[in-house]
Amino acid sequence: MDAERLRAFLLTLPHVVETMQWGNNLVFWVGDKAIGGKMFALMNLDDPTEGRTHAVISYASSPARFPDLLELDGLYPAPYFARIHWIAVEHWQTFSTPDWENELRQAHAITLAKLPPRTCTILTMPRTAQRRLIHDRRQVLATQSKQPALSKQEGRPKKSKNSKPASKSPAKHQKDRGTSAGTPRSKRPPSK
Repeated sequence: MDAERLRAFLLTLPHVVETMQWGNNLVFWVGDKAIGGKMFALMNLDDPTEGRTHAVISYASSPARFPDLLELDGLYPAPYFARIHWIAVEHWQTFSTPDWENELRQAHAITLAKLPPRTCTILTMPRTAQRRLIHDRRQVLATQSKQPALSKQEGRPKKSKNSKPASKSPAKHQKDRGTSAGTPRSKRPPSK
């Protein structure tokens, strides 16, 4: 198995979209990310550097299968994604072609099952309606990204120099601390 053959296989799975992100990485999504799709595989197309571990692909796995996969040679927890049970693979020879296809079908199924209901509804729409909705959503996202974001300070109302925070009245404050009418709780007569 190699990157091109695996890419061709992944694109045959239902609702799969690919993007190029984070340098030279092909990211495979179940559903477009503009409508709430989720990643299920990440293929690293960079050449390995000497002396460093280099994953050729990382993919989603189930919590039950994750420890079993880590027992295999050439597999390790995917950096940044291990907490959500992703596996990183060092070389293409780790699995045979049918095993690769099985592993990635499972990753796809796991991720498809985690999609929000709204995204699943969109994926059941006719293809032309999906494309129109994705196009519209991308336009909205592009418009939002062009607008300057408010910083935390800009989003808050300004305080005047003479304003003080609202405080409780002294009697109410004492009652909140467990005292009543200025008498500490320890000196009150026991209630019957």
